[in-house]
Amino acid sequence: MTDEMTETIPSETQLPLTERLEAILLIIDEPLGLVALAAAVGAPVPAVRQAIETLVDDYDGNGSGPRRGFELREVGGGWRLYVREDHDGLVAEFVGGQAPARLSQAALETLAVIAYKQPVTRSQVASIRAVNVDSVVRTLLARGLITELFADSETGAINYGTTDALLQNLGINSLDELPPISPLLDDGADGFDEGTIR
Repeated sequence: MTDEMTETIPSETQLPLTERLEAILLIIDEPLGLVALAAAVGAPVPAVRQAIETLVDDYDGNGSGPRRGFELREVGGGWRLYVREDHDGLVAEFVGGQAPARLSQAALETLAVIAYKQPVTRSQVASIRAVNVDSVVRTLLARGLITELFADSETGAINYGTTDALLQNLGINSLDELPPISPLLDDGADGFDEGTIR
C-alpha cells in the first residue's frame, strides 16, 4: 500500500463514534456496559453514553429517519441490539421456514452442554468446551433450539437454556428423559464439572 493510499484511510479513532459503536454492537452476543464499550471503541465513557443516546433516538425514529426494525436496549447493566418485539412473529416465521440443515459437531456439543448445564452462560459453555462458542450459540438461537433465559444481575451475562423445539426434535417430553451423562464420560463420575467435554 502506498503512502498516498495510507493517508486517505482514516484511523479507527477518526471514524465517527456512533459508527464505531455500531460495529461493536453488531457482533456482541451479550450486553456490554458503558465502560466496556468505551474501552472497545477507544473513547471516554461520557462520550459513549451520549453516542448511545443518539443511537437509541435514531433507531426509535426520534431523529430525522424512520423507526428501525431493531432497537438498542439496556439489559442487565449493558447495551445490545435486539429485534423489536413487533417483529418477533415475522422473525420466528422466517427462521422456522428456513430449510433445516444438520447441526455441526461443534453445535451438537454446545447444545449438549447447554441442555445438561442450563441455565448456563456463553462463557461457561466456552470454558467447558475450551473453544469460542459465539457463532455456535448464535446458530442455536436462530434455530430456536436455545433461548435467553435471563441476564445475571451482577455481570449482565446472558444465561441460556433449551426450548420446547429441542424437545420436539429429540422426540422427548422433558429434559428428564435425556440419558445420564456420567456413563458417557471417560471417568463416568464428574459430569461437566471438571470441563471434561471437548
